[in-house]
Amino acid sequence: MNYIGSKLSLLDFLYKSINSVIDKNCTVFCDLFAGTGIVGRYFKSKNFSIISNDIQYYSYVINKHYIENHKYLYFKNLNDEIEDLKCADIKEKHLIVCEYLNNIPYKEGFIYNNYSFGGTKNKEYQRIYFSDENALKCDAIRMKIEEWFQNNKINENEYYFLLTSLLENIDKCANTASVYGAFLKKIKNTASKTFNYYPANFFINDIEHKVYNKDANELIETIDTDILYIDPPYNRRQYSDNYHMLETIAKYDNPEIKGKTGLRNDRIKSLYCSKNDVYNIFEDLINKAKSKYIFVSYNNEGLLSLEDIKTIMSNKGEYGVFVKEYNRFKADSKRNNSASSTFEYLHYCIVK
Repeated sequence: MNYIGSKLSLLDFLYKSINSVIDKNCTVFCDLFAGTGIVGRYFKSKNFSIISNDIQYYSYVINKHYIENHKYLYFKNLNDEIEDLKCADIKEKHLIVCEYLNNIPYKEGFIYNNYSFGGTKNKEYQRIYFSDENALKCDAIRMKIEEWFQNNKINENEYYFLLTSLLENIDKCANTASVYGAFLKKIKNTASKTFNYYPANFFINDIEHKVYNKDANELIETIDTDILYIDPPYNRRQYSDNYHMLETIAKYDNPEIKGKTGLRNDRIKSLYCSKNDVYNIFEDLINKAKSKYIFVSYNNEGLLSLEDIKTIMSNKGEYGVFVKEYNRFKADSKRNNSASSTFEYLHYCIVK
């Protein structure tokens, strides 16, 4: 999934940098602004117990699966509906369920009626976020997952696995440049292909993990962790605007929407995206933090200056910083930028 601020290309840099600072007795890693959970997943694979949080619900869904799920899924209550499950090996049950959902009949639902050309052609706004077929398939799978969950046919672990699989697969065929702030006028090649419902594979281990869906500045008062990793929004781009489609598919709550792009009316606006508010909200977060080590990812083009971050974190403990050059995120490949790369700063402090 293309995601603003993703640290996928920086995982090795982050792990080596963090590992060079912490002591070897650290076992709990908190990813406070988790996004799609790339960093938390990586540290999970390194046998840390993960605390993951994000205020966006689609992120919560993804992390409930990738972080909190750490054992095989049985789907035992679907044996009567899906015959092949009864005698399947435990390692294959999730594959069988995905294949079943991949082939169910299409249905008209909220996504088709509001975000495909066929569903909106006679309405005030014509939207083409998805092809008609992909929108219908998305609705059918989403409604079936919810039906199973509400009827206790699947448990929470299975529910979030299935939802994450849907979010990742439908995202691959979205008719956008990259994010959901706008859609393309014509269906592009990748969006014209019917998506396959592949499983969102995850890391199995024996360590417990915990995922939250809360405001970071409120949650920070209630958690204790060895390592606190903070990767807040850098600029004025609101995640709730850029990923509103994922939020709606995840919640499937028939929200009130508005305008040409069909934005949700209940979008969350982060103060970390406000030049006037970011210093105070970040300082409040650092002051409240209860951890041995604090690490902050921030690039050189963010609303906070390097000196701002250094000043705030130095008041909490012994300060240091690592630097890495990397390719910038581009939501539109045709957009002109002054540079093709940017610098990631990993600020840290060893708490007094």
